[in-house]
Amino acid sequence: MAIDHRVLWNEAKDYIGITLGLLIYATAFTLFLMPYEIVTGGVTGMSAIIYYATGFKLENTYMIINLALLVVALKILGVKFMVKTIYAIFTLYFLLKFAQMLMPVDTAGHYIKILGSNQDFMSLLIGCCFTGTALAVVFMNNGSTGGTDIIAACVNKYRDVSLGQVLMAVDFLIIGSCFFFPQFGDIISRLHKVVFGLCTMVVENFMLDHVMNIQRQSVQFMIFSKKSKEIAHAIGTQLERGITILDGHGWYTGQEMKVLCILARKRESTTIFRIIKMIDPDAFVSQSSVIGVYGEGFDHVKIKVNKHHKKTLEQATTSNEQETNNNQQA
Repeated sequence: MAIDHRVLWNEAKDYIGITLGLLIYATAFTLFLMPYEIVTGGVTGMSAIIYYATGFKLENTYMIINLALLVVALKILGVKFMVKTIYAIFTLYFLLKFAQMLMPVDTAGHYIKILGSNQDFMSLLIGCCFTGTALAVVFMNNGSTGGTDIIAACVNKYRDVSLGQVLMAVDFLIIGSCFFFPQFGDIISRLHKVVFGLCTMVVENFMLDHVMNIQRQSVQFMIFSKKSKEIAHAIGTQLERGITILDGHGWYTGQEMKVLCILARKRESTTIFRIIKMIDPDAFVSQSSVIGVYGEGFDHVKIKVNKHHKKTLEQATTSNEQETNNNQQA
């Protein structure tokens, strides 16, 4: 059986991207969040809370919880879904362990606060900007850090609840658990940790969405050129993008012209403009941003369709067919 080198290269790029994202995450978490004992959501946040309260190694708690979740998830979600998640879990475990080994400590054995004393919130902002970006890199390369993602995927399989809702609920429970650890001090100190934890959720999720939305931005080109065939061939060959050819008629000149309609990623715009300029510098080009593009080569429609929706659509279709038949008979 022939090996598809393109598939292998795409898989390799995914693993390289996942590794890069995990490296950024482990570095930012260890450098900016751990020295200030800032809590976050997810299994990493839960492991950090246990570490701050008991001193039990963060990476060990992270691995124990994830292994327990993997046993459950393998039965529910299957092996194929979990391959990259398993890779990410073990990679992040070793990266967290290695990052802590490199962290400088003071005479009392505590991690050095890189930004200095009383800079908790600034460290939170910087750290969560990096961790949010890192998670976006992992997700964009079809990866997952495991943990609460596994819980969300399992719940979503059996209940009509979005992944975001499950993740938000679990993160609230994890961060809120800080309030019940007397090791964190009095009620005010514990409340302070909870509030900081909620801030990490906001900043991290904002950065995650921002980075992923930038990556997914799409544009629409309308190209008016006498060399439309050459331009269409070059774009279709180099970018492998589908092209729609429309019939145009110039009102002023009265000439017939083919118009190329192309949907592409924003990052591909420079390549498209370069192709147009090389083939027909006098071409008239319109570029506009689009809110979303769904289908082959772009994003997938992720709206859930349940039995109620299908039944409603079938009833509406049947009703329209009957009305059409009645009108034809009349």
